[in-house]
Amino acid sequence: MAVTPVVVAISAAGEEMAHRIAGAQGWVVHGRAGRVAEADAHFDNALTHVRDLFAAGVPVVGVCAAGILIRAVAPLLADKTTEPPVVAVAEDGSVVVPLLGGHRGANRIAADLSALLGSVSAVTTAGDVALGVALDAPPAGYRLANPGDAKPVMAGLLSGGGARLVGEPLFDLPEGEGAEIAVTEARLAGGPARLVYHPQRFALGVGCARDAAPEVLRTQVFEMLAEAGIAPGAVASVNTLDLKADEPAMHALAAELDVPLRVFTAAELEAEAPRLANPSEVVFAEVGCHGVAEGAALAAAGGEAVLVETKRKTATTTCALARAPEPITELRGRARGRVSVVGIGPGQSAWRTPEVSRLVAEAEELVGYGLYIDLLGPLAAGKTRSDFPLGGEEDRCRYALERAGEGRNVALVCSGDAGIYAMGALVFELLDRGPEAQGVSDAARRVEVVCSPGVSALQAAAARAGAPLGHDFCAISLSDLLTPRADILRRLQAAAEGDFVIAFYNPVSKTRRTLLAEAREILLRHRPADTPVLLASSLGRPEEEIRYRRLDALEVDEVDMLTVVLVGSSNSQLAQLGAGPRMYTPRGYARKIDGDLSNVG
Repeated sequence: MAVTPVVVAISAAGEEMAHRIAGAQGWVVHGRAGRVAEADAHFDNALTHVRDLFAAGVPVVGVCAAGILIRAVAPLLADKTTEPPVVAVAEDGSVVVPLLGGHRGANRIAADLSALLGSVSAVTTAGDVALGVALDAPPAGYRLANPGDAKPVMAGLLSGGGARLVGEPLFDLPEGEGAEIAVTEARLAGGPARLVYHPQRFALGVGCARDAAPEVLRTQVFEMLAEAGIAPGAVASVNTLDLKADEPAMHALAAELDVPLRVFTAAELEAEAPRLANPSEVVFAEVGCHGVAEGAALAAAGGEAVLVETKRKTATTTCALARAPEPITELRGRARGRVSVVGIGPGQSAWRTPEVSRLVAEAEELVGYGLYIDLLGPLAAGKTRSDFPLGGEEDRCRYALERAGEGRNVALVCSGDAGIYAMGALVFELLDRGPEAQGVSDAARRVEVVCSPGVSALQAAAARAGAPLGHDFCAISLSDLLTPRADILRRLQAAAEGDFVIAFYNPVSKTRRTLLAEAREILLRHRPADTPVLLASSLGRPEEEIRYRRLDALEVDEVDMLTVVLVGSSNSQLAQLGAGPRMYTPRGYARKIDGDLSNVG
């Protein structure tokens, strides 16, 4: 499990048990506000909170009735191979039930907790019950080469068949001729009657020239593995110098092998110099260590490892292979740093995408305006957070990139969508500048940047209104802190003449009060005085407020920085419905409808 499980306590009756479990396992407790006194984080609605955790990929251990957990996650169930573990524990600890993710950690969690509590583990997975094993979930350090064949092999064993074990005894199974369980470092074809497991004892070290062709490195590595008689599935990791952390060839190779890419500093690789078969003074002069491929393979495989394939070279790539005495279960080195630029929507968790929730859950550190991080609620609990004030946009982006440059997984938290009047553009602007141009460091420029969309303020406002963005629209920021006032006025004039629906961002501030009024006057020259205007404040939060005004009655004092202003085009309408007015902008279907009606009769 990549993410630490959360123990959820619903009531005071389960609070003590939740803390007992969390304390023993090093996990955290999330408790229902008003019912659970002590917790690392509190939540208001149990179903919503468990659903949010599940969507984020966080394993959930609920000290509560199993039905609560089932109702919470049921709308999200889709793929058992990717869903996180969900485990129910009785409030008195008497029963532990893995509900979901049995082979993704839930059965193991249940076994550990039942041992801790001296209780019954109600495992229902067929293989675990009948045979005590799950053939599609081998122990750490082993990889099943043909997982698609696990089901027929397991079915045969459950029907009374046996298995012939080849290689080391990975499982304790009844002997027989029905199937073959092979454990080998070598390539071996699997099938419906043969499962092949590879012990991951090998660490692959690689190096390359800048922008080396991925196919060259791939061909070199797979030829080396084939000549050595080693299956790709026996490789535990791809390893290199940290200066190569952003090389596409490295990432393509790691992705094809489906293993992590790990990087080491020059000093860490130089520590392996006495064990290198091909030390190079040329390499040392260039990058500060006597060997990249051999050094990275040895550093990753550990002090008892030996080189089984010494450095191979092409014009642009190198590779080497080291073998550890035991399967590698703890990765050395560090991952490539990552900045996840995430938009959390207007505020409520229901409008936050599952991908954003997952990226936040995976992050080690959260960076952003404090209010936006607060809106994450319990999802931010227990994480390192670095709060920046309004106006500190450049500082927070630099900080996030430089922290990632040190190898950390950082989430840069924005409201709405991070690419719309938020931090996304600034992140790439800084990355596009070198240190000499007041950009970021070379280490920061090598990080991975992931951008994940969020529900923008204009989308949320439009949804609350009805469908005001049904035809052509634009967005204009009225902040002149970074955009010259003359440019804003020019864009206002063009949007007015073009008869666009307009979403105004940053409409006013404490010191900036005139541009919205000027915008109103410009628009009134080009569209009717009764053009509908929507004022949407604090969207998605308990204090949300939706108000409609005529364009000629729009008052600046009704608007603040938490308000999105949507001004209709000359065609926008307010439909007067029983539940109140709804705003929409026709796209032209009425003409088509009227035309169709004219042909009737």
